[in-house]
Amino acid sequence: MNTPHHPSFLSRIAIAIGSFFAILGNARLAGDIRRLRAGEPLAADAPPTEVRVEVPVEKIIETRVEVPVEKIVERRVEVATHTAALQLLGLMQREARFVDFIQEDVAPYSDAEIGAAARVVHGGCRKLLAEHFTIAPVRAEAEGSRVTLPSGFDAAAVRLAGNVVGQAPFTGQLTHRGWRATDVRLPQLTDAGAAAILAQAEVEL
Repeated sequence: MNTPHHPSFLSRIAIAIGSFFAILGNARLAGDIRRLRAGEPLAADAPPTEVRVEVPVEKIIETRVEVPVEKIVERRVEVATHTAALQLLGLMQREARFVDFIQEDVAPYSDAEIGAAARVVHGGCRKLLAEHFTIAPVRAEAEGSRVTLPSGFDAAAVRLAGNVVGQAPFTGQLTHRGWRATDVRLPQLTDAGAAAILAQAEVEL
């Protein structure tokens, strides 16, 4: 640490004379000299003062964006199911003239005439099912046999009829084996909007 150099006596006389005239002409310097003589520390000797500056920070706001995913999925499934149903109805019309048969008023026709038309519809629908679907019975037992349905049976696959009382297991007679589709082979559509045309109008020239 360096020791401060003290001025000599003659230098102090020169400093005193210069300070005298400087104090007369500078009120601020005179105030500093007075505070120094009163024992107040110089600015260089005073400990540094901690200055805290608060900078305003923008408040972060969290925004939640909710996307109705379920509704979008439901809409897509609904559109796909709607198109598939129209496609199947169009195939039934093409193979079995199904729409023509149902839309026709059969009251004026005899039972024999209706039966002949129904045979055509039956044959076409049977061909359609064999070509585009694989169908198997829900229950393997023969119709008329006694079956027991355990607790937790698939209520979507088996419907109870008659006097249904209490809880499973249930024992009853199998009146219908049921059917389930194990495979579907519908043609790939290139234009979903065209599925609404079940049968084209025909114009003979």
